Amino acid sequence: MSGAARLSALARDYDVILCDVWGVIRDGRALMPAALDALARFRAGGGTVILVSNSPQRSPWLLNHLAGLGAPEGSWDGAVTSGDAIFEELSRRAPGPAYKLGPDFDDGLYAGTGLAFAPLKDAAFISCTGLIDYETETPGQYRDLLTEGALRRLPMVCANPDIVVQVGGALRYCAGALAALYETLGGAVVMAGKPHPPIYELAYRRLEALGVEADRRRMLVIGDGPKTDIAGAQGEGIEALFITGGITGGRMADAFDVRAAADLLAEDGLSARYVAPALVW
Repeated sequence: MSGAARLSALARDYDVILCDVWGVIRDGRALMPAALDALARFRAGGGTVILVSNSPQRSPWLLNHLAGLGAPEGSWDGAVTSGDAIFEELSRRAPGPAYKLGPDFDDGLYAGTGLAFAPLKDAAFISCTGLIDYETETPGQYRDLLTEGALRRLPMVCANPDIVVQVGGALRYCAGALAALYETLGGAVVMAGKPHPPIYELAYRRLEALGVEADRRRMLVIGDGPKTDIAGAQGEGIEALFITGGITGGRMADAFDVRAAADLLAEDGLSARYVAPALVW
């Protein structure tokens, strides 16, 4: 890492981009036009872009949501989500029943799984998509519930490994924060989103369906999450562009600093070939 990376300087070295969503192309409230432009330009040069998101929703919902926010056509070739990756696991556990932990707007995840739902005392496992009200709640408010689940030895299937997500200028807790607390209480957790392999296997299959060779040496991961995007890239043997203006932005003091970004990643035994405050062409 020698300076703030621009995608225009890297594009010729890669055929495929696996791009995060929250913190890279949107801030949780609005889209980031410069990032969308960079992806569109990469595609115009012959590259392929797959969005790889830890959203607990299925990928058609994500693509429709981005379109509804005003994302222009031609910015990407497809998407895979943590919801896609966990769907098979949820379906395998049907009919459950499951204890549903998460907001009602995530219920689309369960369509087609065959799952039934039940109170905690009657459930076979916990299905977690997030905090019920992520705008106001914290994981600590769920300690009693999770303690009871752990005592009942109920496994948790977590549909979003993210601990926090960027929402405008603030950070909000995600399902991964509840999963982390559950593990400290002795509960077992199953996850399939970033940084875990199943979501990348889905991405490779999506590329193959497009007729694109899934050659990891010609791929670039772009993301703002050290323990999700960068750890996932490192685990898959794919080079990464670390975006510091997302969830770690508050730790970068007043200005972009390549060395500070490298030190931040090193705290978790991670590294990225490139770093930038935002995705730009």
